[in-house]
Amino acid sequence: MLSSIKNRISYFKKRPVALILFLITWSAAITTVLAIAFIIAYILAKGLPHITPSLFEFKYTSENASLTPALITTLYITLFSLLLAVPLGIFSAIYLVEYSKQKSPLVKLIRTTTEVLAGIPSIVFGLFGYLIFVIFLKLGYSVISGSLTLAIIILPVIIRSTEEALLSVPISYREAGFGLGAGKLRTVFKVIIPSALPGIFSGIVLSSGRILGETAALIYTLGTASGVPKTFLKGGRTLAVHMYALLNEGLYYNQAYATAVILLLLVLIINSISAFLVHLKTKKLKG
Repeated sequence: MLSSIKNRISYFKKRPVALILFLITWSAAITTVLAIAFIIAYILAKGLPHITPSLFEFKYTSENASLTPALITTLYITLFSLLLAVPLGIFSAIYLVEYSKQKSPLVKLIRTTTEVLAGIPSIVFGLFGYLIFVIFLKLGYSVISGSLTLAIIILPVIIRSTEEALLSVPISYREAGFGLGAGKLRTVFKVIIPSALPGIFSGIVLSSGRILGETAALIYTLGTASGVPKTFLKGGRTLAVHMYALLNEGLYYNQAYATAVILLLLVLIINSISAFLVHLKTKKLKG
């Protein structure tokens, strides 16, 4: 190990620019880790002491500021948004990578549009969802309006991540499938997609995080009603919107921080489940 350190020092003496880039990279990485650690520690310190049984009562009142209705609504919104966006995003990526002509004007237009959509602020999507789904289609402030809007928001993330995952699969896998007599469709679904699943899951996890943290788009489409939506045509509030509403009222700062802890825990659970599923699938493929 000592010789390795000496070699590294000798390498940087000959290449000072490499040393500068090395220090910048490590500084950025350490700063990122410290920032995340500080945010998590701050949220836990502020929120954990205020997690009480009344915070989990089924019905929201001005006395308990319960987060249970918002938690249920969050699960509704996350589930339906993913059900709408994931199949469309994955099949779009499959078409772009496996079936389309890469230099086709249509493919270039789709990719450009996807990149543009990924950079549009969520408030713009919220106004679009309000005009189209709430007003024009007369769906009102509802779970459906919110889910449709969020599906449009996360669609570019799923398409791009699935594209990259499919492109990372070696060409030899495709050739092996064709060599064994499998058709194009069978090769895609039996060989390519299973190999690309870790990357596809990563895109889905990123999309789930975007849904859980979204506020601006949902205020205009889902609304801020404090109860559990009785039907998908009724409004509600997610945990992120619930936090915003509590802080905006200025009376429930402690409950808002407690809600942040639950939201953080929910993100951790979703990421852990996704990582476990990817591990199982990867282990199965290797076996």
